Amino acid sequence: MANAMIRNIPNTLTCCNLFSGCIASCMAFQGNYVWAFVFIIIGAAFDFFDGMVARLLHVSSPIGKELDSLADDITFGLAPAAIAFALFQEVHYPDFIQSLRPVLPYTAFLVAVFSGLRLAKFNIDTRQTSSFIGMPTPANALFWGSLVTGEHAFLTSPHFNAVYLFVLVVVMSLLLVAELPMFSLKFKDLSWQHNKVSYIFLIGCIPLFLIFQWSGFAAVIIWYVILSLLFRKKS
Repeated sequence: MANAMIRNIPNTLTCCNLFSGCIASCMAFQGNYVWAFVFIIIGAAFDFFDGMVARLLHVSSPIGKELDSLADDITFGLAPAAIAFALFQEVHYPDFIQSLRPVLPYTAFLVAVFSGLRLAKFNIDTRQTSSFIGMPTPANALFWGSLVTGEHAFLTSPHFNAVYLFVLVVVMSLLLVAELPMFSLKFKDLSWQHNKVSYIFLIGCIPLFLIFQWSGFAAVIIWYVILSLLFRKKS
């Protein structure tokens, strides 16, 4: 009985991630961006701990891997897509695309589609055991969530229109499946030599959060992409 309960702890955490993602999506569809972002963050916390707990307890399983991908596509795929969908209902439409107003919001779900594709590739790509190829789905979701939250939310600004939003949807969707190596924050030890890029990243995050506050998450994701590009060039 005890062994069965221990084996199910990681999957329970993954289900909490999935549950958080469902709530985040509902909040986003209702235009409640703050709570959508909060539940994306909660889902990301569960996503971080489920894998860690599975490794610590030595109870990793094929069903856990599949469940994790399903949960991630909801929390980090559907939820940010729902944020973009709701934003398309609010932003200004220039005259030359007024005819696309009924259709354009549905392009937001490209984020969910490409997130699913990225997760499927991750599951079978042997190159991604210690790093990533393409932007991780949690990073993409945090990027969207942070830009609609706070007093000076960028995506809800009156200067932001449907054209810019569509371009952002396409760019972020393509980044998910881009053949771009991105470093992982997994620490094998605490040495500077083996974790130099991760330490530089974490140090750089501090002023970004202090300066941009809620939007600091988006700034951190941009910093992450830039550092990955620099690290790739250097290597």
